[in-house]
Amino acid sequence: MKVRTLARHFRESLKSLGRNGWMTFASVSAVTVTLLLVGVFVLIMMNLNKVADDLENDVEIKVFVSLEAEDADITQMEGDISSMPGVESVDYSTKEEELTDLVLDFGDELSLFEQSNPLFDVFYVKATDPQKTETVAKEISAIENIEDVEYGEGKIEKLFGFLNAGRNVGLVLILALLFTAMFLISNTIRITIVARRREIEIMKLVGATNWFVRIPFILEGMWLGLLGSIVPIGLVAALYYNVLDFAQPKLSGELFSLLDFTPFIYQVSGLILLMGVFIGVWGSFMSIRKFLRV
Repeated sequence: MKVRTLARHFRESLKSLGRNGWMTFASVSAVTVTLLLVGVFVLIMMNLNKVADDLENDVEIKVFVSLEAEDADITQMEGDISSMPGVESVDYSTKEEELTDLVLDFGDELSLFEQSNPLFDVFYVKATDPQKTETVAKEISAIENIEDVEYGEGKIEKLFGFLNAGRNVGLVLILALLFTAMFLISNTIRITIVARRREIEIMKLVGATNWFVRIPFILEGMWLGLLGSIVPIGLVAALYYNVLDFAQPKLSGELFSLLDFTPFIYQVSGLILLMGVFIGVWGSFMSIRKFLRV
C-alpha cells in the first residue's frame, strides 16, 4: 500500500471520529468503563499474587541438631544440606543465639536459662521452590545427627493448596473479564458500523476493495481503544498511589507487602493501553466483515 493511501486512511479515520461524535463518545465510554474494571482487577490480582509469593518465600525448614553432635559434625551437616538439590540457603544458629532471640521476644525471665541452656543448635533451610519444602525436609531428616525437622507439616500443604487455588481462580476471572470486555466493546463498535452501512455499500459499489474499506474502520477502532484507555490509566495510577500511601506504613514489618508503584504501574498502564488498542482493532475487524459482502 502506498504511503499516500495510508496517510489518507489515517486522515479519514480521524475525520470520521468527529463526524460520528455521539457514536464515538458511546464507543469510547464503553472502552473506558470496561478497561477501568479490567485495570482495577489486574491491580488486585497481581498484588494478591505478590502476597502469595511472599507467604511462600517465608516458609522455611527448622532443623534441630543433636546435642551429641561435635563441631566437625555440624560443619559436615551444613555442607551436606547445602549440597542437596532444591536447597536455596542454609543459616546456622547456635543454641546461645536461639536463647538470645527468645529473650528478646518473650522477656528477660528466660535469661535464667543461660546457666543451663536447654535449646538445640539449629539450621534454618529454605527450599528453592517453596512447593518442594516437604520433599527437602524429608531428605534432610535422613542425615545423621539430626534431632528433629520442623516445617509446618500439615499446614503448609493447606497453605500452598489455597494459594494455588487463588491464583487459578484469579486467572480464570481475568480471562472471563477480558472476554466480556471484548464482547461488549465489539458490539458497541458494531453499532457504530451498522449506522454507517450505507457508506460502506456505496464505497463497494464504486469499486473499492475490501481492504480499502476495512482499513479506515480498523484505524478508527485503534483510535477508540487509545482514547478509551487514557482515563483508566490515569484513574488506576491515582487509585494505586493512594492505596500504597495508605497501606504501606501499616504493612511495614509484616510478612508481605504490596508491589512498588514503579515499575508496576507502568506495566499495568502498558497492558491497559495494549488491551484497548487490540480490542478496538479486533472489534472493528470482526464487525465490518458482514458489511463487505455487497
